[in-house]
Amino acid sequence: MTDDPFVAHRSLLFTVAYEMLGSAADAEDVLQETWLRWADVDRSQVRDPRAYLVRAVTRQALNRIRTLARRREDYVGEWLPEPLLTHPDVADDVELAENISIAMLTVLETLGPVERAVFVLREVFDMPHDEVAEAVGRTPAAVRQIARRARNHVAARQPRVNVSPMEHKAVLDRFLAALHTGRIQDLLEIMAPDVILVADGGGLTAAALAPVHGAELVATMLAGTERRESETMLVWLNGAPAIRIRSDSGPAAVSLLIENGRITRIYATSNPQKLTRINKLTDLTR
Repeated sequence: MTDDPFVAHRSLLFTVAYEMLGSAADAEDVLQETWLRWADVDRSQVRDPRAYLVRAVTRQALNRIRTLARRREDYVGEWLPEPLLTHPDVADDVELAENISIAMLTVLETLGPVERAVFVLREVFDMPHDEVAEAVGRTPAAVRQIARRARNHVAARQPRVNVSPMEHKAVLDRFLAALHTGRIQDLLEIMAPDVILVADGGGLTAAALAPVHGAELVATMLAGTERRESETMLVWLNGAPAIRIRSDSGPAAVSLLIENGRITRIYATSNPQKLTRINKLTDLTR
């Protein structure tokens, strides 16, 4: 007996929803809503279950984005995507790893809902224009225009870096060593002069409410917050090496953007509501 198509494609469907929402909890809600609708469908009338389910998840994710708009407006401080613990093998699919990175998901947040859906379905999952059009309720011609606009928008903002996992890990190791010394000079040597720190505490933990610009300020802040009782561990988050921190003040996840051997951006998430997935592997796939 073959698996139910929903079960067989669940990882793909979750990845689509997560790419559109940046939240695992909301992606799971979307999958639950999609499953309830799928249970009532006459399967004999579904020619391509995979495409049908991707379209259904997309529609539910678009509905969820609209209901989340108010929540995002009222969010305390900077909003970052929810980090997910992933298997190192995700990095083998370079395009997928790039698109699920915290940096890219942050860029996708600057797109409108339909633009984001079109970009994700076309650029990440390579769906035909007519299928994307059906999913977002637009004509194929309109989808081509939206896709071009979204692609240009993302290209102007996405990180232009090409760092191998090995290089990424090497910089992470140096960063961890500098954190443990607590010496500002050690931190300055590993960061680019124009480095930016973006922290997300959601109003639940102490975190900078706005991005912190410049190596001097970032190094001073990091050196001042290092605690001896904290435990740091190198993990894979969103397809790239990252840091998981455990301390008396709670957990945190740190992802880095690296260029020319130096850190250009630091994404630090300490909102406990967004850290439920950093200890359990999440299967992301195309």
